[in-house]
Amino acid sequence: MLAGARWRSESGAPRPDRVEIADDRMTADVAFRLASGGTALVWRGDFVNARQLLSAMGRRVERSRRRVPLASTVDEFRRHRQARARRARILGMLLVPLEDGYEVPLRRAPDVRDACREAYGESDGPSVVALRELLGVVGAHEWRRKGVDVPALGAKIHPHYGVFSPVRGEYVDLVAGAALPSAELAFDIGTGSGVLAALLARRGVAKVVATDADDRALACARDNIGRLGCADTVEVVRADLFPPGRAPLVVCNPPWVPAKPSSPLEHAVYDPGSRMLRGFLGGLPAHLADGGEGWLVLSDFAEHLGLRTRDELLGWIDAAGLVVLDRADIAPRHPKAADRDDPLHHARAAETTSLWRLGRADPVPQR
Repeated sequence: MLAGARWRSESGAPRPDRVEIADDRMTADVAFRLASGGTALVWRGDFVNARQLLSAMGRRVERSRRRVPLASTVDEFRRHRQARARRARILGMLLVPLEDGYEVPLRRAPDVRDACREAYGESDGPSVVALRELLGVVGAHEWRRKGVDVPALGAKIHPHYGVFSPVRGEYVDLVAGAALPSAELAFDIGTGSGVLAALLARRGVAKVVATDADDRALACARDNIGRLGCADTVEVVRADLFPPGRAPLVVCNPPWVPAKPSSPLEHAVYDPGSRMLRGFLGGLPAHLADGGEGWLVLSDFAEHLGLRTRDELLGWIDAAGLVVLDRADIAPRHPKAADRDDPLHHARAAETTSLWRLGRADPVPQR
C-alpha cells in the first residue's frame, strides 16, 4: 500500500494485508492467481491497460465458477450471492492510487475529480481505491449528469452515487396508474431518488412528505425535487420510516429481497429480515388518516426464490391490523427476465410487481 494513503472501500472491504506493485508487464493469469490468494495489486502502469486487465480477471472468475444445477432455488440464490461476493473480492484486489484532489497519477487516466467529489466529498489527502469501485464512481457520475428518463414522470431523475436509480419502471408505472384516495397529503417512505414523491406531486397531491434515513438519498431526493420544480410541494425529511402525523396516502417501495446487502447501492434491493417491509406494515396504521390507504409496492421475487412466502406477507399485513383493499400487478420488463443463461432465470421470469392497497381493519365493536 502507498505510504500514508487512505484506504477507500464503499463495500466495507478490509484494508489488504499483502500488497504488490503491478504494471503493464503483469499477465492476467498471474494477477488472477495473486488476487485469488488475497494479495492486492497497486497499479503503476497505464490506466487503460489496467481496465483491460480487470476485464481479463473477470473472465477468469467466470470460468472458475461451479455451474452444476442445485436442488432448490434458495440454494441457487445463495450460490449466486456467494459467486458475486467472490467476484467482488477478487476484482477488488486491483487497486489504483488517487492523489490529493482525486487525480489519478497513471498514463491515460481520465479526469475523475468531479466523480470522486460527488461520491466521497472533498479530498482529504492521497488514497487508494479498487479500480472496480472507481469505475463505478465514474459510471454513477455519468448517470447523474445525463439523468434517467422516467416516462411516467415525463422527466428525468438524476441518481446520485449509492442511490438506487429508477431504471426499472414497473413500480413507478403502478403508482402512476393507481387512483388517488386523496390529493391533500401523502407520505413517501424511503424516498431514495425522490421519484415517487415527485410523481405524486405531479399527479396533483398538494403536499408530499418524503422520508429517508440515508444522507446520500436525502441529498439526491432534494436535488431531483428541486430540478423538477416540486420544492414547494415536496418536503424531504430525515426519518427512519415515518414522519410525525397521519396522511390519507402513505406510499412505500421497500427493498424486495430479505438478504444482506454487500454495498451501499444494494440497500435498495436487499433488506435483512425484511426489516423495512415489516416496519412499514407495523407502523402504517398509526400513520394512516381515517379512510386512508397505504400503498405497498413490492415484487414477489423473494417468494419465487423461496426466501419469503405469500402467507408470511399476508400474515404480517393481518398482524398489523391492516386489510387488503385491492391489488394491481405488472410483469417485469427488465432484460434479465428473458435471459435464460441467468442462474435465477426461473424466478426472474415468474416475477410480478404489485401495488397492494392497504387500509386499517375496522375495530371489533365492543358489546
